[in-house]
Order: sequence, then structure tokens, then C-alpha cells
Amino acid sequence: MSVKVAIIGSGNIGTDLMIKILRRKDGPLVMAVMVGVDPQSDGLARARNLGVAVTSDGLEGLRRMDVYQEIGLVFDATSAGAHKAHAAILKADGKCAIDLTPAALGPYVVPSVNMADMKGVPNVNMVTCGGQATIPIVAALSRVAAVSYAEIVASIASRSAGPGTRANIDEFTETTSRAIESVGGARRGKAIIILNPAEPPLVMRDTVYCLVHSTDHDALRRSIHAMVAEVQSYVPGYRLKQDIQFEPIKAEELGSLAASLGFSNEVATKVTVFLEVEGAAHYLPAYAGNLDIMTAAALRAAQQLVMTREGIAA
Repeated sequence: MSVKVAIIGSGNIGTDLMIKILRRKDGPLVMAVMVGVDPQSDGLARARNLGVAVTSDGLEGLRRMDVYQEIGLVFDATSAGAHKAHAAILKADGKCAIDLTPAALGPYVVPSVNMADMKGVPNVNMVTCGGQATIPIVAALSRVAAVSYAEIVASIASRSAGPGTRANIDEFTETTSRAIESVGGARRGKAIIILNPAEPPLVMRDTVYCLVHSTDHDALRRSIHAMVAEVQSYVPGYRLKQDIQFEPIKAEELGSLAASLGFSNEVATKVTVFLEVEGAAHYLPAYAGNLDIMTAAALRAAQQLVMTREGIAA
């Protein structure tokens, strides 16, 4: 089974995603149209050179194309504001949408965690780059024990943060924090993003801090390593940067926070996980792991949606 797809947004994320789809000769996705608003964009130029149909008239230009009737799935790699307008139109037209913006109109999707719950859902949201990198770790811990609090810090190269990322910083932190709770399973979540101006640019680094109601370090470690392997199946540059750290935490050390986080008298564990995400360099530099993990996760989500044969017409 194969499905024709379109990408709205001819910037870095959209162009990298297009190249990833084209590299997968065995399907199930068929790259049909690249959509932009700037006729001179590099993404549209590359699409033309690769034999992909293009339009620089946005979603309305796509809807005027004959091939639009054959498209079963649309990736939106524009902005949170733009997707809110696009989503209503795509839904009315019966198109499945995969949202790579922080708009979060549909349910959050992290392929290694909750893809099985998305059968037949018409609009799914890929959270954020920080979410795709760190929520699997929170979920891995949640599978072993209750996670009262999870805080993530995503550090990305300033060069890899385009205008879309910079314009959506607030949405990034809010969307990621909510997804840490709803997908990762933490009782409370917090997200921080850092644009690192270092030269030469550094690859994406993520730190995950969790307060976990367990002292079984071996079980926690096994679950994290299993999850890292699962993410690596679609993001090869995803890896643990150093050994997982475990620190005993007593309720009195949390002060007034203990009750709100569900701690009583037991000894729990602060788990710290350091991650690194190196990009595949299909279109973007290898240091842009933040963009690569978004496109790789979106590709995996689309493949799995198609394979379920639910909600998408062939």
C-alpha cells in the first residue's frame, strides 16, 4: 500500500523531510508535492530538480492542483499560527495531517511511545524537537514507576534555529511541558530550550531530570536503554552521552514541594539522563539534530499511520 503525500513548508524541516521520503524507495510514502510561499526558496528549487511537483501559492495552490485529489496525507512544516488555518481546511477536504509545528491541535505523537493509539486520527502533532528527544526517556521511567516531576533542557545550535523556531519559543515550552505529562506520564512537566551560539556549532544536547518513586536502579536503567534502542531505529544519531545518574531523594529534601509531587516518607530517586542527537545530514548539517529528529519522527509516524490503513485512503 502506498500513499501520495504533500509537504507544506519549503524551509529546512520541509526540505529535509522531502529528501528523507525520496530516499525511501520502498515506500509506503510517495512524495507528490512540495508547497511553499516563496518562489525563490531553496526547498522549492530542490524539489523541482528532484522531479517533485511544486507550488508557491501555499495550501490554496495545492488545492488547485489536479493531484490534490490523490493525496492522502499532508505534512505541515510551517508555523503554529499557519497550521491552525491549514488544519480546518485539510480536515474538511478529508486529508490526514501530520503537524510539525507547536500548534498542537491534534493529539501529541512520539512514535516510540504512543503511535499505537493514533489509528484513524485525522490530525496528529509531533510535539517539538525537545519533546521527541526527551519524552521517550520520561515514558521509559513511567513504565517502571511513578514519575512525580520531569524537567527537560534542550540545547540546540543557534544556526539550526530558523525563523519558525524563534517565533515559536513560547509554544515550544508550553507544548513540550504538556506532552511530558500527557505522553511521558509525568505528574508535572517543565521544558527549557537554549539556543547555543557556540562556533563551530554543537550538536543537539538534551538533559532529562526526573523524580521517580522507585529505588530499583537496574529496572530504571534497563527501561531507558530499551527506549534508546527503539528511538535509534528511526533516529540513528540518538544516543546516551554518558552513564545514567541516580541520586536518592527524601521527601524532606523537597520541602513544600513534597506533598504536591505526591511524596510522603519514602526514599525516591532523582534520575538524570544526558542525550545527544546528531543529524543524518540528508539536507541539514549533522549538528542540526533538533531538526533531524523532527523529520525522522514525522516520517516514522506517517509510515505507521499508512500501515494501519486507518483514516488514510490509498
